[in-house]
Amino acid sequence: MERIAGGDPENKIHKLLEFAGKTRDIADPWYTGNFDATYEDVMEGCRGLLSSLV
Repeated sequence: MERIAGGDPENKIHKLLEFAGKTRDIADPWYTGNFDATYEDVMEGCRGLLSSLV
């Protein structure tokens, strides 16, 4: 994303799991085959994002 946007000097680009206090990437089911883990990662990130907005 930073490459596409030409960098992030204003610190506006974040990974979804950063909103949940995690530094890792969301599990990719293409490689893991574990869609449940990906779902849980996305849900955790979305809950954190929602909390940061409210």
